[in-house]
Amino acid sequence: MAPLLFLRVFLPFALGYFISYFFRNVNAIIEADLVGDLGFSAASLGLLTSVYFISFASFQLPLGLLLDRFGPRRTESVLLIFAALGALIFSMAESLSGLILGRLLIGFGVSACLMASFKAYVLWFPPDRLPLMNGLQMVAGGLGAMSATVPLRTALEFTDWRGVFLILSGLTLFSALVLWLVYPEKEGSAGPVPMKKQLEGLKTVLTSRPFLAIAPLVMFSQSAQMAIQGLWAKPWLRDVAGLDEAECANHLMWMMAAMMAGFFLLGLLSERLYQARKISPVTVGVSAMAVFIVLQLLMALGWTAQPMLLMTAFSFFATAGILPYAGLSQIFPKDLSGRVSTSLNLTVFLGAFAVQWGLGEIISLWPTQGKGYAPESYGAAFGSLAVLQLFGLLWFIVLNAMKHKAN
Repeated sequence: MAPLLFLRVFLPFALGYFISYFFRNVNAIIEADLVGDLGFSAASLGLLTSVYFISFASFQLPLGLLLDRFGPRRTESVLLIFAALGALIFSMAESLSGLILGRLLIGFGVSACLMASFKAYVLWFPPDRLPLMNGLQMVAGGLGAMSATVPLRTALEFTDWRGVFLILSGLTLFSALVLWLVYPEKEGSAGPVPMKKQLEGLKTVLTSRPFLAIAPLVMFSQSAQMAIQGLWAKPWLRDVAGLDEAECANHLMWMMAAMMAGFFLLGLLSERLYQARKISPVTVGVSAMAVFIVLQLLMALGWTAQPMLLMTAFSFFATAGILPYAGLSQIFPKDLSGRVSTSLNLTVFLGAFAVQWGLGEIISLWPTQGKGYAPESYGAAFGSLAVLQLFGLLWFIVLNAMKHKAN
């Protein structure tokens, strides 16, 4: 592929996902400001953060149909307008209900930012390049997440969280315009397909053994990454590791850097292993997700001897859950690629909603301690989450063992 064409395909989606990831992680930094301004409890904060995931998740199956019917450019460009509106509403809200409405629209509006890019890459790149391309897309998201750490904290010295969301509203509109004007449509990539045929394809995906085997583990693993890194990492660093606000922001920034490294390096490793030995990205992803579970257990046990090492390793291996997207896309036909990715993403974001809210509820069971939460509450919350992932890993192992036995 010519460099200019590569940039026209990659950069518009990278910008959209940069913004999407900033939206996802922004509450981790403005958490104290929201609590100070509006007096939220841990449960309310968890609910506010999690509604992003429920609106995001609820649109995934329709999104897959839209991507396969209308293509990634038109689908994502229109949806980003809703995200811009949501950011505007969030910036002006004076109550929890107003903030929730804004957050719901943001989640709905950015719901295509990752899946549309995956659909575009399936259309433009050969199968063996997909793990790396997906990894590069996630790096763009990681840059957005990193921007929601120290740079955001610095920006808050010049404006407040309302000003930040007002700027985000304008930037999101700009991203929609860039995508609409720059991305080249792939001939034959979109067109009228009977709804009955689209639904039959969706059923094929949802009932396939490869999808059913990996979905629970990916759901719980990615939910953990989104919930902890998107909100609870900073409170854990403050309340368990004993770090101050500046140290927390610095740790979060390095976590985002480790996340970007994980997306790129694990994607590159997966590509090379597939090319050299035909080892599926699913296999690489499951192995790394097992390490990720161990790291969460260390957090649950309150291991704080090396918080920077623990949290950067957490962020690096948290990226493993993205590899099965490429692995499943290699199995199914291109015309099902949108539905494959969005079906898996549906499980992830439904899980993220439940996990984010659930962690807040568990942590709220303990009395607050000053401006923070009880250290033992994190052990119960993170430990429960690790157990769910262990069940997902066991499910994957059992279903694959049954498959090999049948063969």
